[in-house]
Amino acid sequence: MGCALLHFPLIFPSTDKLLKELILPFEQRLDQLAEFLVDVKPTLKFDIAPLYDPFGPSITDANLKCIVVSEETFKGGLSVNRRRAENNLSELALHKINLAVDPQHARNEEEKISSSSLRYRLLGTLLCAPQKNPSLPSSPYIIGLTGGSGSGKSSVAQYLFRLGAFHLDMDRFGHNIYTPGGPVYRQVIEAFGPDILNEDGTINRKLLGAKVFGDQEQMNQLNNIMWPVMAQMAKEKIEEAAKQGKAVCVLDAAMLLEAGWTKMVHEVWTVIIPENEAIRRIIERDGLSSEAAKLRIESQMPNSQRVKHSHVVLCTMWEPEITHEMVDKAWALLQKRIKSEIDT
Repeated sequence: MGCALLHFPLIFPSTDKLLKELILPFEQRLDQLAEFLVDVKPTLKFDIAPLYDPFGPSITDANLKCIVVSEETFKGGLSVNRRRAENNLSELALHKINLAVDPQHARNEEEKISSSSLRYRLLGTLLCAPQKNPSLPSSPYIIGLTGGSGSGKSSVAQYLFRLGAFHLDMDRFGHNIYTPGGPVYRQVIEAFGPDILNEDGTINRKLLGAKVFGDQEQMNQLNNIMWPVMAQMAKEKIEEAAKQGKAVCVLDAAMLLEAGWTKMVHEVWTVIIPENEAIRRIIERDGLSSEAAKLRIESQMPNSQRVKHSHVVLCTMWEPEITHEMVDKAWALLQKRIKSEIDT
């Protein structure tokens, strides 16, 4: 029996896979497949080969006699036989099977049993257990919410606020602390010069941005000025949330991971969206050109990297009511975790 398993990502990373960031590493999928095959038939002989191209060993292995296809992959089987003919190899028998129907598929999932649907069901669930940090208060339970531009992070934060969370908007802090009289106003002017000021003495964000974007040294200088002050303000707000008796506090920050603020939270929740949809939203929202929107996305931490550091992942690519259902699920599971912590 021959089995092929896509090594993701390698030479041909799939860019159209739904929720590709949640695809397990190749080695883990390899182990799971081997375990499954042995469980089906312990005496079964098999060879699992990673695919470095769309065909793998199917067009070069003379020992193969048959290839199993579905309605969806039947044309691919025909392509395999054409390539085998070019390589002077015998034609493979095409054994077509029906796809198994998933009786539990949701309204926005495929009817067939699908890895995409299984990944969708991971959204809002706890992907990995958070490590306990004794330096954090037991209450409120702090969620670090992050996501790239256009991801829908702000809409998720607002919905969590409606569910009862204390909302701590770090991005707004960042805008407010360098207003006239703000804690870093003079530091920013001293570091980047008076030419970033408007006539009324306020700092022109576009002029400041022009100096730091694309210049990592300048960006680091600005972050070193702002991030410690923002972190201190966040701690004060968390204390305020505790006094109000809030059970959950959402620390909403686009730069949560980059700034090292994960030390301030119990869990990291990340909102993701396919890159093409993020670009479309940025163009529509901010009036940027397609090229400028793409550059903004490329300058950020990629979704795959964010997900690696996340305990919960959410996605806003569907209708708002589906996003709300997903956040409701994440919130309900969070309440169970908090109750379990209290009980122990």
